[in-house]
Amino acid sequence: MKIVVQRVKNAQVDVEGTTVGKIDKGFLVLLGVTHNDTEEQADYLVKKLCNLRVFTDENDKMNLSLKDVDGKLLIVSQFTLYADCSGGNRPSFINAAKPDKAEKLYEYFCKQCKEKYNIEVEKGIFGADMKVSLLNDGPVTIIIEK
Repeated sequence: MKIVVQRVKNAQVDVEGTTVGKIDKGFLVLLGVTHNDTEEQADYLVKKLCNLRVFTDENDKMNLSLKDVDGKLLIVSQFTLYADCSGGNRPSFINAAKPDKAEKLYEYFCKQCKEKYNIEVEKGIFGADMKVSLLNDGPVTIIIEK
C-alpha cells in the first residue's frame, strides 16, 4: 500500500461536474493498493498519516499534526500509483490490486482515519473518472509505503 500525501490549503474532487469531496486545510491523500496489501498495513499508514507532523508551529517549524491544526482529509483512490513503466512507454498496471480488493481496503483506510483518529474525511468515488484540484501548501508532498 502506498500513499502520496500533499499538505493543502484546500482541495476538492469532482465527478461528472459535481463536487463529491472538498476540504480546506489538511491533506489530499492519493491511495494505491497492490495485491498482497492487508488491513494491518492500512492501520500502519493510517497511524503515520494521522500523526504526521508537517504543519508549521509558532516558530515556523514543521511540528504540528492534522489534529493540532484541526485539519481534514480528502482521500482519493489511485491505482496508477502502482504503474510499472520499466517495459516501455505505456505503463502496466499489473501491480495494482483488483478493484474489489482495492475498494475494500480504501474504504477500511478512510473509516479508520475517521473512527480511530476522529479526523473529518472526505472521499472521491472509487473507480470514477475524478477531477482533483488542490492548492498545495509549501509545497509539501510526502510518499509513504508499507
